[in-house]
Amino acid sequence: MPCVADWLNNPFSIVQGIFAQNLPNSDWEKKVTDYFKEKLKENNATNWVPSLNDVPVHYLKPNSLVKFRCMVQDMFDPEFYMGVYETVDPNTNARVLHFGKYRDVAECGPQQEIDLNSSQTVTLERQTFYCVPVPGESAWVKEAYISASQARVSPSTSYTPSRHKRSYEEDEDMELHPSKQKEQHIGSGGDIHGCGEPKRLETEASAGHHLISPNCSPPLDLNFPLPGEKGPACLVKVYESWDSYKVNDVLEVYGILSVDPVLSIVNNEERDNSTLDPMECMDTAEEQRVHSPPASLVPRIHVILAQKLQHINPLLPACLNEEESKTFVSNFMSELSPVRAELLGFLTHAFLGDSLAAEYLILHLISTVYARRDVLPLGKFTVNLSGCPRNSIFTEHIYRIIQQLVPASYRLQMTIENMNHSRFIPHKDYTANRLVSGVLQLASNTSLVVDETQLEQGQLDTTGVHNVKALGNLITWQKVDYDFSYHQMEFPCNINVLITSEGRSLLPSDCQVHLQPQIIPPNMEEYMNSLLTAVLPSVLNKFRIYLSLLRLLDYSISDEVTKAVEEDFVEMRKNDPESITADDLHRTLLVARFLSLSAGQTTLSRERWLRAKQLEALRKARLQQQKCVNGNEL
Repeated sequence: MPCVADWLNNPFSIVQGIFAQNLPNSDWEKKVTDYFKEKLKENNATNWVPSLNDVPVHYLKPNSLVKFRCMVQDMFDPEFYMGVYETVDPNTNARVLHFGKYRDVAECGPQQEIDLNSSQTVTLERQTFYCVPVPGESAWVKEAYISASQARVSPSTSYTPSRHKRSYEEDEDMELHPSKQKEQHIGSGGDIHGCGEPKRLETEASAGHHLISPNCSPPLDLNFPLPGEKGPACLVKVYESWDSYKVNDVLEVYGILSVDPVLSIVNNEERDNSTLDPMECMDTAEEQRVHSPPASLVPRIHVILAQKLQHINPLLPACLNEEESKTFVSNFMSELSPVRAELLGFLTHAFLGDSLAAEYLILHLISTVYARRDVLPLGKFTVNLSGCPRNSIFTEHIYRIIQQLVPASYRLQMTIENMNHSRFIPHKDYTANRLVSGVLQLASNTSLVVDETQLEQGQLDTTGVHNVKALGNLITWQKVDYDFSYHQMEFPCNINVLITSEGRSLLPSDCQVHLQPQIIPPNMEEYMNSLLTAVLPSVLNKFRIYLSLLRLLDYSISDEVTKAVEEDFVEMRKNDPESITADDLHRTLLVARFLSLSAGQTTLSRERWLRAKQLEALRKARLQQQKCVNGNEL
């Protein structure tokens, strides 16, 4: 009997047991999934599984169970593999059935060969996702996941597993004596070589890379959307329901880790073979390099279980629909009022005493696109915070505070240099057959802070103009048009955009709030730093739960309140037909929505509607006052 730790350290032994017990039935695959699903439901079992987000690859045991919190950056073409195959012992003619699922390399025992012509062979299909850590994931999120982990790992000096596998020395022997080869590559993306030659099937649609040879090409670009990102990229092999996942989805996958050096050897040999006969491989060298990188740099995960994540806040339950989660939510909602008051006070200090700007920032941070009507995204609430001091460290510190509150964020410094030279829009590279990422390839609910105070005089080139247009489209339509050379493809998104600027922003926004500092600290750096150090970690965690939780709540307006709002709007138009427009009604309804949610109320009350009107009146009066002072439109 396998020991308790086997499902973690040696999941193949579990799979093998279920496979052997259920032959020739085809439902063994479902039984494997059900087995691991039940295991992970056990008390804190998910915390026992090592995460590629926290643990370096060389600390993880090959072929062990791992998890990975990631964003789908690209999807490669589906690939064929041998789901079931048969080996034969040439001496005794004994035959054994094996499973090929969850493997990159087919396993053979000593003195065994794969029978490629066996009637028992079952060819199946799987999908490969290229996954990266969630772009802009906050340091506090990473730290909280690490501290919750109970996985036991230790440094590994080798990727070579304990099972039967040839060594590098044996590899040279294999090239001299192909008949000795005891394991084959099990994918079937390419042609099958003759029986007398080493039998190998390409697992992926491409094979080979240049990084393991001395004459290597430029370092492999891991294709992270944001500059300066760290962490592993992974090739995630999905076996079921891959149609339910999309590019930019955030997933948590549980699967078997494959970092086999044989992958590098196999892919390198395939590339060398294809140079001898170009007809055997239709892939370009660049495509081979990108789709089959060294496993030590880009490990493979063969997925047993995968789930889309509602959020990546480790302080919240992963799924809020479960019974235990409902208890957590109701307990937190009971103490919501003091948390909101403390957060408002904290942000008021950050905005140098401006409580109106703090109110609007709270509404902005809990906003989310809750529906789309035709092309119009409902619920987006882009705020332009104008009146920020130019070339000051103020905007940098505001971003640092936001970083401490939200799970994922990015500060985009809107300089002429960045606009003209950064890659904002992802585009398709047909030579490498991959989607090259851009800054605007972000996961849902990411906070994007656009710092326009950095903008100076200068000329935008063609790239700069396209980038500004892409930012405008993101803000207005919550979509990014990815460049596929011959056409553009719309990718809807849900990104919270906050624009900090000196005057009115060049970019569109849903709401402009002009900053009115009540205090000017003599030392801005010291003042802003002291704000974060003064907040207790427990209080900061409450702020983080508050902002993440409220975004996930449902909201509705009763027929009675809808009628009252309509009558109120008609009255407002009568009193001031010039300045009250349909846009004003839409914005006030948005403010009322997020104001209600910020108080933990999931329906609109008369009281919240009046408060929303009051906030909007204060905001507009401030803009009008500033316009009079400056003598021009903000």
